[in-house]
Amino acid sequence: MKVVPLGAGQDVGRSCVLVTLGGKTIMFDCGMHMGYNDERRFPNFNYITTSDDFTSRIDAVVITHFHLDHCGALPHFSEQRGYHGPIYMTPPTKAICPILLEDYRKITVERKGETGFFTSQHIKDCMKKVVPLHLHETVWVDDELELRAYYAGHVLGAAMIYARCGSESVVYTGDYNMTPDRHLGAAWIEKVRPDILITESTYGTTIRDSKRARERDFTEKVRSCVARGGKVLIPCFALGRAQELCILIESYWERLGLNVPVYFSAGLTEKANRYYKLFINWTNQKVKESFVDRNPFDFKYIKPWNRDYVDLPGPMVLFATPGMLHIGTSLEVFRKWAPDERNMLIMPGYCVAGTVGAKVLSGMKVVDIDQYSQVHVNIDVQNLSFSAHADAKGIMELIRQASPRNVVLVHGEKSRMSYLKSKIMGEFGCPCYDPANGELLEIETEQDVRALMSDQLFQRAWSGEKQRQEELEDNQLKPPSPITQMPVRGVLLLGDGGKRLTRLLDPSEFDLDQVPVAEPHTANSRTDDQQLTVADDLPIRDETDEKPETVVFSTRKIFDDVAVAQRMGLDNNANVVQAVLDAVYKLLSIDSAQKVCQHKNDEGSGSVSVGDSVKISTLPVSDSDELPSLSVSWAWEEEELATQTLAILNRVLG
Repeated sequence: MKVVPLGAGQDVGRSCVLVTLGGKTIMFDCGMHMGYNDERRFPNFNYITTSDDFTSRIDAVVITHFHLDHCGALPHFSEQRGYHGPIYMTPPTKAICPILLEDYRKITVERKGETGFFTSQHIKDCMKKVVPLHLHETVWVDDELELRAYYAGHVLGAAMIYARCGSESVVYTGDYNMTPDRHLGAAWIEKVRPDILITESTYGTTIRDSKRARERDFTEKVRSCVARGGKVLIPCFALGRAQELCILIESYWERLGLNVPVYFSAGLTEKANRYYKLFINWTNQKVKESFVDRNPFDFKYIKPWNRDYVDLPGPMVLFATPGMLHIGTSLEVFRKWAPDERNMLIMPGYCVAGTVGAKVLSGMKVVDIDQYSQVHVNIDVQNLSFSAHADAKGIMELIRQASPRNVVLVHGEKSRMSYLKSKIMGEFGCPCYDPANGELLEIETEQDVRALMSDQLFQRAWSGEKQRQEELEDNQLKPPSPITQMPVRGVLLLGDGGKRLTRLLDPSEFDLDQVPVAEPHTANSRTDDQQLTVADDLPIRDETDEKPETVVFSTRKIFDDVAVAQRMGLDNNANVVQAVLDAVYKLLSIDSAQKVCQHKNDEGSGSVSVGDSVKISTLPVSDSDELPSLSVSWAWEEEELATQTLAILNRVLG
């Protein structure tokens, strides 16, 4: 498998990762970098091809969520660079993505006057290519490549993506949060055991304090600022942390009866409510339950922002977009409020290097807003992490859930990745990589062999593991615990992928003296100068044999004769075993196109044969047997017929 980050490799922003598995290539995310205003804002698509023939080289594009650092370059890639293949995203992402793209386009083109940027029509045409991807739904891109989405928390509609082609698989997380919050649940994924897990590592060295302590700290800082007559600026994204913090402020204002005005900018409040109503199933259980009585996003104390309010005297609280102070309302208000030391700036999330938010958090007292202006920073700067990214503990938990063979870190700073790499390799013992942008990572994958395990082998393995657990408990070496895994020792017989299925069997299920022969031959059918064939290692048959020996399988079906007799309406003196054989014979005579024979003898035992080798027969009952049983045997060549026969027997036995 091959992994190439075109963005977010040892960096945060411009997420775009190419993965090749099973001969298919997927582009995960197609974002832009918020720290650049030139061509560096987009991923370097020239790595794929310089001819702009991306459709023939990429089988699918998958967008994990609507944040611009994960979807911002999508219209540029599809409409300006010419990708015409399928684009997959969840329904909430598909609904919200064009709104944020259009908002960003207006700021870039209409306010800043940039040229050559994608247009409104480009956004519309791009979204027409989108195929919805629902949670836990398996979508087939073609006959070989499948995609499946898992809940990621983070923001409304965010998903982790599992992709598989042939025997190779990958999980790409995008951004995710392993901790539930006030309006979203925690990320979760099955133990899919992918060859590669590609995970974000934004907070790879951070272990956050308790959520309640963070919320208390946030509300106390806001209250202390407005109490001294200051203004509080909280930069945030229009959808996601904004709703989280608005719910928190709303409940705090109501509890204390405060009348200080609270505003929300961006004009997306009503649209946000519409999306949360439409996609209520993506929120957490508490929000779903409260929706019956009232919409928790219809805020009583939070009002829409007007640009004329910026110079009003007195305290106020403003949630303004975007969240990194690089453009838009948050940056305009920051210019006005930054020189006043009574005011407060609360940064609730991560800021990409190069943005005004990152410069302010680094402690700079004079910040260049653009090439023409700068501002003196006297405002009280607070950094309270309400980011919806997983911390180090959450990343380790997701790795434990998914159980991958290899881990690749993206969307993080290299220094944080180095620490996390060593922790992952030390705890899980799996290789961990952190490729840079444009660096090709090739990972050898193991070939899994999937086989059907026989009942007899499973029962033997289960009883052996259960006995081992009991011995440990008796010796007080281990407390009692459920059996979640156990060693299995059997014989693997490889099928041909068609009629003959690959099976894992107990050695007692067939005669080891009888083995398959590669081709018919006799002892003197080879001269001395001929090379050995596969069959030369096998026992040599007698020259008079007309057919090669074949593998014969058998399994034992134990059943409750009392329950079967009641279901079949038999009287107390009836021979239940013979009645079962009679019923199987009748059904086989109807269902099977093969010849079916029944044999009975005076001892009360009998058998039913199907085809050339499939046979159901009674077994002698000993004193140690609590329940009767039937033996089913068949030859390797008639495995498909044996499967049909076993299905009919199971139907009779119930």
